[in-house]
Order: sequence, then C-alpha cells, then structure tokens
Amino acid sequence: MKKKQYDLVVIGGGPGGYVAAIRAAQLKMKAAVVEANHLGGICLNWGCIPTKALLRSAEIYSYLQKAEDYGLTVSGASFDISKVVQRSRNVAKKLSTGVQHLLKKNNVDVVDGHGKLSGGQAGSHEITVEKNGKPQLDLVAEHVILATGARARELPHMESDGKLIWSYKDAMVPEVVPKSLLVIGSGAIGIEFASFFRNLGAEVTVVEMLDRILPTEDHEISAFAQKEFEKQGITFITGAKVSDLKKGAKTVTAQIESADKPRRITVDRIVMAVGIVGNTENLGLEQTKVKTENGHILVDQWLQTDEIGIHAIGDVVGSPWLAHKASHEAIICVDKIMKQKDVHPLEITNIPSCTYCMPQIASVGLTEEAAKIGGRQISIGRFPFMGNGKAIALGEEEGLIKTIFDKETGELLGAHMVGAEVTELIHGYGLAKTLESTEKELMSTIFPHPTLSEMMHESVLDAYDRAIHI
Repeated sequence: MKKKQYDLVVIGGGPGGYVAAIRAAQLKMKAAVVEANHLGGICLNWGCIPTKALLRSAEIYSYLQKAEDYGLTVSGASFDISKVVQRSRNVAKKLSTGVQHLLKKNNVDVVDGHGKLSGGQAGSHEITVEKNGKPQLDLVAEHVILATGARARELPHMESDGKLIWSYKDAMVPEVVPKSLLVIGSGAIGIEFASFFRNLGAEVTVVEMLDRILPTEDHEISAFAQKEFEKQGITFITGAKVSDLKKGAKTVTAQIESADKPRRITVDRIVMAVGIVGNTENLGLEQTKVKTENGHILVDQWLQTDEIGIHAIGDVVGSPWLAHKASHEAIICVDKIMKQKDVHPLEITNIPSCTYCMPQIASVGLTEEAAKIGGRQISIGRFPFMGNGKAIALGEEEGLIKTIFDKETGELLGAHMVGAEVTELIHGYGLAKTLESTEKELMSTIFPHPTLSEMMHESVLDAYDRAIHI
C-alpha cells in the first residue's frame, strides 16, 4: 500500500490537532492532519461554537420578554426551534470551512479517514488511515500527535437514545422544546443546556451528585449563580443521584436518591451531562509504550508519551477539557519538538474557564478554598455589578467579581466572576497572571469608564480596603 512521508502526522483535526499542524507548518515541517469526521472537531461542530449560537438565540428571546424594562414595546415574540437549530448548524459549518482554508493556506495535507498507529519505531512511526473500515493509505512520520478528543460519558442502563434521553448532541438539534426537562449533571455543559431550554420556556430541573452546582467553581460564585438560576425558575437537587430511568411512550421517569428523601420526577426529556471520557480506543496504542489511565493518555509536561516521537494533546490527555487548553498544548508540543527557545510547560492555574449561561460565569486560578488548603494567607476583594454604572445602564445589575491575592506577596492567585459578559472580561486577569502581576500593577492600571471592566479594578482595590464605589 502506498506510503507518504511526513515530519509530523496529527491524528484528529480539532482545536488541538489543526493548531498543531499549522504551527508545525510555520516551523517548516511537512505536516498532515488525519480527520475521520469534520475539521474543527467536537468543539467547533458539536460543542463550543454551535452551543453559543443556540444560547445567543435564547438570550435575545429572553431580552424580548422584558423589552418593557428598556422602554420598548414588543408584541407577539415567538421562536421557531428549527430555525434556531439551523442557524447554529450554519455557524458550525462556516467555521469548519474556515479551518479547512487555514490548513490549505499553510500547506497542511488533510487526510480523510480514521488514523491509527500500525508499526514502525522511534524516528519512523507508521499510521494506517482507514475509511469505512478499509485501509486507504499508510503515512510515515518522525513525530505523531494524538489529538483524538473525547466523547460524552454514558451511565450504565441510562444510555442516550436520541428520543427521550438526550446526549449533548441530541440536545443541540431538538425538533421541539420540551415542556419539562431533567438535566443530569451541573457542570458547564449541563448548566448551559439548562439555561438554554429554560430561556425558551421549558420547566427545568438539574440533578447534581455533589453538594453544589458548578462544583469546580469558587463556592461563593456557584452559590450566587444558583440563586440567580432559581429566580429564573430552574430547580436544583444537589447531593443526589439518578438511580433509575423508566421510559414511557412520550415521557421518562427518573428515580432520584438523596440524603433527605427519594423522589420520582417525570419529564418529557432528559439531558445527560455527566462528564467525558477520552477517545483512546482503536488507535493502535497496544503495540506501543503509550500508557493510559482512567480513559486518558498519560504524557509528561511536554506532552510526550512513553513512546519516543508519539505525543498527545487536548481532551484525550485529561482535564481541564477546554478547547483553548488543547490549542495551547498544541503550540507547546510542536515548539518543544522543534527545540524553540522560550517554550514553557502549561501552567494549569493560568487557564481560564467560561460557562455561557445567563448569567455567565468565568474564572482563572485558585478558588478561595484551594488557596486556603494550599496554606496561603489571602486577601479577598469583591465588587457587585449593582455598583457599576455600565451594568446598571445595561439592565444587568446582578453579578459579582471576586479576586484573591497572596497577602504577603500581592500575587494574584485567582479571579472569579458571575454576571453579564464576564467571559469577555476574564482574559484580563489571565493576562495579569501570565505576567505575574501583583496588586500594585493592577491598581495602577487605568480602566476606561463607563465599562464593566471597571469592576475588575474595584475588586482589586477592595482586597486592600481601597475600593471607591462601594
């Protein structure tokens, strides 16, 4: 069978894979991307991007419901879920085409099919590309990057069927908006779908196994967010798990076990949002020294596996499962391969996290609890949206910005936000952390007025008893 030689072959064309290939091309490597489905991966086609398009439609519809608050008169506002979904799909298609153009522009070969390691040795790894289960061609490369992503985790006996029990993919292309919905899991995916369907009128209940929603976020932020969601009519059952599902003709009944009392809830649809597991199967890993653990590939700080020349990035190597983390790992990995100067390992605490519900949630760095567990003496600043002129003008007065500093050194340890457009603000604190800024630099920075970003400044000032507007 025909063999093609490359310096680098990337298996997977998601936000980690295609970025790795483009960076390799910039460094004059001959690179190829092997992708079995759609360029852009889950994020672009079935995750980050299309869900934001859905949420945007729901957000606009929500604003129409309270138009009178802005002195506007709107009557007869309605939505067509098929058109909402179609817009989302069109957005994904447009961006996938854009990735294809970027790869072509950088002279990266795109190979259609499923790639798997099929032999070779250090310095000359072989990859067989299959299509519909049939071998198509072999590729040979000195370096291979596995960027195969992850898939939704399924619970035993509660597998999605695309009808009554939805996976995240099913929930993105609903034919109708259910009158009642149960979301199992309150991480970012679960909360985003809860917010989307609630804003379109569904009665939504969220079940979370842990004692609070959004469990990776700062306690104070997650509690604030829960109160806001409850005001919107979302019901939360925490410290509970779904032990059984019984499907009827048009509804499904969930048996929920919790410390206080068991209960049964009957709803039109269920969305499963209980985490993800890496795509490590059928990659030919068994004939290599590559190791896996709990469904993820093990790598060192440079994304190198135990097999020389085979690397892994993105969701397949574990949390945090974020597109921007995968893209950053791609750059680190390729730059290290090419012995670039000033390449640094990934600093996990510098990775921002965003949830695009209403209100939005964003964070970077340590939570208050994590900082205390780490033995830090801390100073905390807070600033409420209701004290900000731009937030009041926007009609978005419910929100909070919280900053955490090392009391001794002034190091910014973490920043946590809930409120309108905070996903567009968090990069400011991310930049400050990357530059190793202290409270002094942040206090000396001039923030424009009137903006939401002024609250970032005030929160820093508040940590040192210098806030002006509270």
